[in-house]
Amino acid sequence: MNAESELILRIILTGVGATLLMDLWALLLKHFFNIQSLNWAMAGRWIGHMLSGRFRHDSIAKASPIKGELQIGWLAHYASGIFFAALLTAIAGPEWLTQPVALTTIIFGIATVIFPFFIMQPGMGAGLAASKTPNPKQARLRSLITHTIFGVGMYGAALGLSFLRV
Repeated sequence: MNAESELILRIILTGVGATLLMDLWALLLKHFFNIQSLNWAMAGRWIGHMLSGRFRHDSIAKASPIKGELQIGWLAHYASGIFFAALLTAIAGPEWLTQPVALTTIIFGIATVIFPFFIMQPGMGAGLAASKTPNPKQARLRSLITHTIFGVGMYGAALGLSFLRV
């Protein structure tokens, strides 16, 4: 495998690994504490409506359903994880994939909360940084923790892959 293909594969596997850890975290919260995470069908619905030029909703749950919205939402979720792994690689350089630094990677993971706070939540009707939800402080804290877990997942995936020749 050439160096470029290896870099792309490492980015993909790191993004998928981090997103998987985030999903495992969501499953633990649901199973042990009955805390629901984002319904990926709603994210898919939001994305589906973008294709017709609608980027903002008062309530995405009340918007008309989109064919394949659940699959669109899950695909976008994992694509976002891969995108963020690629973005960190672009910022920190490709060497971070083989020599990841925990603090840098976790801080980057936390910074990715900008996306739901300022794009997804307002676009889906939850307001800026979940301001229109029943408990905005709790929603914000859960988002911060989830994105911290994502950063830990990126570090762990990159570290694990650093021992492998892919």
